[in-house]
Amino acid sequence: MRVSGVIPALITPFTKNFEIDEEGFRSNIDFVIRGGVSAIVPVGTTGEAATLSHEEHKKVIDIAIAAAGKVPVFAGTGSNNTAEAIELTKYAEDAGSDAALMITPYYNKPNDSGIVKHFKAVAEAVNIPIILYNIPGRTGQNVRPEIIAKLAEIDNIIAIKEASGDLRQVMKIIELCGDKLQVISGDDELTYPIMALGGTGVISVAANIIPKQMCKLVDAMTKGNLKQAKQLHYKYLKLFKTLFLETNPVPVKEAMNMMGLAAGPTRLPLGPMSEENRKTLKAVLESYGLLKR
Repeated sequence: MRVSGVIPALITPFTKNFEIDEEGFRSNIDFVIRGGVSAIVPVGTTGEAATLSHEEHKKVIDIAIAAAGKVPVFAGTGSNNTAEAIELTKYAEDAGSDAALMITPYYNKPNDSGIVKHFKAVAEAVNIPIILYNIPGRTGQNVRPEIIAKLAEIDNIIAIKEASGDLRQVMKIIELCGDKLQVISGDDELTYPIMALGGTGVISVAANIIPKQMCKLVDAMTKGNLKQAKQLHYKYLKLFKTLFLETNPVPVKEAMNMMGLAAGPTRLPLGPMSEENRKTLKAVLESYGLLKR
């Protein structure tokens, strides 16, 4: 399976009563698919998976698969409990997910052996491909390239979403793994340099609001049109940064609310965006012509 192109890390829209906005979620999926994305990722970090019950988590997976049509779905199924990760990944497989995106176990801080055994246990329990997700800023632990290389030897571990922010690490992973593991950016503002190093695309927060523009950037890189890609990278760099003024997905949900897309509030412990940052976000969105007049 090819893990490439622009893959939105979808938000989970909520109603004012903090229930899942099913109709809004379907509408958002239609919006990004019409924007030309390669696949979708529901119930990841951006989808507030941490505050969804197991029943809600599974429900979001079901809705995404039904709404995606022929577009691949890479469901977030990671956990810091290996048995729970196996359960969620099996559910995603049975529901028809094309692959599973699995974050490094957080809070527990397992040693290298524990990390390998965790991912191996899940990979062996299912037949669908596994996409690793390394994001030390969320998990408190970086998975070293040497450990990633060991995981790449497992047949159905096929890719990694790299969000360490360390381009040296990205280079080392590609150097060690070669064609055994696809590397995809986990950070919009690093899409251009990571693809220049051999990455295949981006699992994107920004694609929730600018799917067409993100596809143009990644398509330019894929075709080797570095000049156009560079122009697009710098054109949208301010937006990429603004979407992380506060903890993801607070800014992107606020942006979507401003743009008339389904989003609603974040669930506690994530609170509303500060008024100062909200004004900054609004001004940036206006500068890109993203707000209806």
